[in-house]
Amino acid sequence: MADPLRIGLAIVATSCWLALCVAAFRAHYARRPRPFTLSTDSMPLLLVHASQTGFAEQVAQRTAVTLGDAGIMVQTVSLGELDPTMLTSVDRALFIVSTTGEGDAPDNAASFLATAARPTSLAGLRYALLALGDRRYRHYCAFGHRLDHWLRANGARAEADLIEVDNGDPGALRHWQQGLRLFGADSDMPDWAPPAYQRWRLAGRRLLNSGSLGGEIHHIILEPEDRLPDWAAGDIVELYPGPAADAFAVDGPALPHREYSVASIPADGRIELVVRRMRHPDGRPGLGSGWLCEHAAPGTAIALRIRTNRAFHAPEPSRPMILIGNGSGIAGLRAHLSARPEASRNWLLFGERSALHDRLFADELDRWRESGRLARLDLAFSRDTPDRPYVQHRLLDAADTLRDWVEQGAALYVCGSQEGMAAGVNAALATILGADRLEALGEEGRYRRDVY
Repeated sequence: MADPLRIGLAIVATSCWLALCVAAFRAHYARRPRPFTLSTDSMPLLLVHASQTGFAEQVAQRTAVTLGDAGIMVQTVSLGELDPTMLTSVDRALFIVSTTGEGDAPDNAASFLATAARPTSLAGLRYALLALGDRRYRHYCAFGHRLDHWLRANGARAEADLIEVDNGDPGALRHWQQGLRLFGADSDMPDWAPPAYQRWRLAGRRLLNSGSLGGEIHHIILEPEDRLPDWAAGDIVELYPGPAADAFAVDGPALPHREYSVASIPADGRIELVVRRMRHPDGRPGLGSGWLCEHAAPGTAIALRIRTNRAFHAPEPSRPMILIGNGSGIAGLRAHLSARPEASRNWLLFGERSALHDRLFADELDRWRESGRLARLDLAFSRDTPDRPYVQHRLLDAADTLRDWVEQGAALYVCGSQEGMAAGVNAALATILGADRLEALGEEGRYRRDVY
């Protein structure tokens, strides 16, 4: 007969083990995607994934946790379980989809494709899409682009441009994570996978818009402590917004990186940035801009890495470029103009507040216009005249010329603020060229944006 003490101990041990299992299950279930059910109390953010190997689902789970930590109600669903009419019951959706084989949809998305042929009005839907793929295949991220086309064709509005991820590229996934702030995520959330930084030095800082009604804009110059890496116009800097020693320390504070468009080319021998100093409503400086524009002294070590941004790389030199932007968006456009050959045709449309205080890089732009590097320069200063012109109004004023340039093969490049400028420019271009033509230019790689 068993010893009563041993039986009692066994019962206690079993009870503890069961309690731990229940706690583990609850913790796991709290962080796993929930099945899709329409909520009658409030409108959730819908998170849709289509995965062949499970990676898209893993990214969706990480995305759901990030949004959940910010208090956003998220409901997740496999694309194969989603009826297109369900998208009419929400106003925000995120799509994370893989491409398999030579441009095919994942197996579990077959049922969605079968029902998506019929028109569905999605005019009230705002969305973002992450396309996973492998650049070694000819039809890279093709299913993601097909889904994006279907959403736009049915009236949905993209809050951000489609992001492509080549074979799990951590830089592209960080870009997606940062973009989640458009859907309510905390902008100071820790990086899922911190960048592998290199050491640079703050070699110079110059205020570009003294007396401006807007926030200060600074020209930042960074020099490498080691060899100068290579990059292309259109690439992005991922910068650690604090002392470089913390970025390289094992137990240093895990600050989220900040992204900036590179305003220079390798021939300049340095990284140049154009940074607007941001402030929170309570007056606190922005994490990245406060570090670069205020706290870091000249000579300070800076931790950063350069991320390739193929979605904003230049067209072939013979193709004309129409460059459109505002504010600190001059950075990405300046890099492209610096990289263009002397014989190329380029047209810059740029907007800011005041010609007296905000004509950024005025001398340089005037030289480029005089030398012919800029065939045309259109400026819009919204606070100088009662009609308050923005850069999209300059586009509409020059509609006939813009159509002629596009017919001659020009590519359209937009850099600057997502709110206001990018949406206004997109609407103006759709008015001038037609929405279908503008979408076709995007599919051809002749309409590219670096907006934030």
